Amino acid sequence: MKNRHTLIIALALAASLCPGVTLGQNGFNIPFSQYGIGLSDHPNNMPSAFGMGGTVYSRSARNMINPFNPASYSAIEMESFVLDIGVNLQSCVLRNDKDRLTDADGNLAYLTVAFPITSWWKMSAGLLPYSTVNYESVQTVESDVLGNVKTIYAGNGGVSQIYWGNGFNIGERLALGFNLNYLYGNITRAITYDFLGNDTTYAVNSRNQKNTFVNNLLIDLGLQYSQPLGSRYTLRLGATCRLPRTMKVEDQSLSYTFCTRSSTEYMFDTVFPSPGQSDTYKSTLRQPIAVGLGVALERNERWEMDIDGYYSPYSGMEYEEDPRYNLFGSSALRTAPNWRLALGGEWKGNPGSSSYWGRIGITAGVYHNRAKLSLQTSEATAPTAINETGFGMAFKLPMRKGRSVLTLGVGYSSIGTTDLLRRDVVTFGIAIGSCERWFVKRKYN
Repeated sequence: MKNRHTLIIALALAASLCPGVTLGQNGFNIPFSQYGIGLSDHPNNMPSAFGMGGTVYSRSARNMINPFNPASYSAIEMESFVLDIGVNLQSCVLRNDKDRLTDADGNLAYLTVAFPITSWWKMSAGLLPYSTVNYESVQTVESDVLGNVKTIYAGNGGVSQIYWGNGFNIGERLALGFNLNYLYGNITRAITYDFLGNDTTYAVNSRNQKNTFVNNLLIDLGLQYSQPLGSRYTLRLGATCRLPRTMKVEDQSLSYTFCTRSSTEYMFDTVFPSPGQSDTYKSTLRQPIAVGLGVALERNERWEMDIDGYYSPYSGMEYEEDPRYNLFGSSALRTAPNWRLALGGEWKGNPGSSSYWGRIGITAGVYHNRAKLSLQTSEATAPTAINETGFGMAFKLPMRKGRSVLTLGVGYSSIGTTDLLRRDVVTFGIAIGSCERWFVKRKYN
């Protein structure tokens, strides 16, 4: 038994600390992911989070890892090792006024661990998805001279996040914490012009392709404060802040002509880079300040109500390419303030119940995310805010006398409108939160 647990820890740490591992990227066609460094599902990639409508800032528990507020690590019990791993299965529908596309996929969603260092200092580490890029769209235009021209816009890849977090108890009621986040990933984008006619006298197929390599650090700060209200209730306040930062990312661009014969591409000529010119250059990523606030009311560890608010000057990161190498044209993004409001509740079950069903916990919640993405077609028009709305619920099934928990969650989210494009996703999540006593030498066998 001990060797098996040791192996689990070794595999978990190796997976969470390996930069080559990427989580949360799926095979969906997600047109919204073509902007910036992709579309983020935070915090809805974890069943414990989307099962509460995404309320995360004031939540903490002895057997739960909450990487969205690093101060929550302080609640981890002494002599305990917590391992939390989740898998998501998703069904996606893309639709507009005319067309509809359905797809399904699944992936390993996240992996986190947490353990105590001292009675006042707890530590956590893990691997989380940060953003996903996966899209393909086709436009065919008829030309009198060139015939039918098919333009293909495609991209894939994404960014993952390895974090190292610390939570500190400052007295009995106040906890502070921080996450040091390492972001890494590779995003490939391409625009292909396919001349469907066989005559290459006037034009040949061409492609503009760009690879973006992300390797950067971000810092999150967190705070939680608990205030007893009489003998039955506890009021808990949570706050987080992601510090702003301007970062450089490496881009590699290539523009070339080619022809296709028997499904094989043959390159004619490289247009960019020209002889003597490098294809590698630096672009800019700007992370704005992001602030989250949460309030929770708990009654005797039996039930809890949470409300969260989040604000940032714009959603995600702002990507700005060096204009000298802009092969894809200009696009104005993320110019509208982004805020999210979430409401969730939890029935924690009765740990002392003689019935297993009486010990099961149930959570549910809803959220609205305004301007998760903002698009601006021209400088003369105002940005269009693309909003997201969703809800979720989860069942917490206790294991091993209630210290470990199996979470089964289902969530729904909808982003965009059918006038432009709407994406509806149903997510089924399974998470195992193993909380075992470690670092204790038994006196009796």
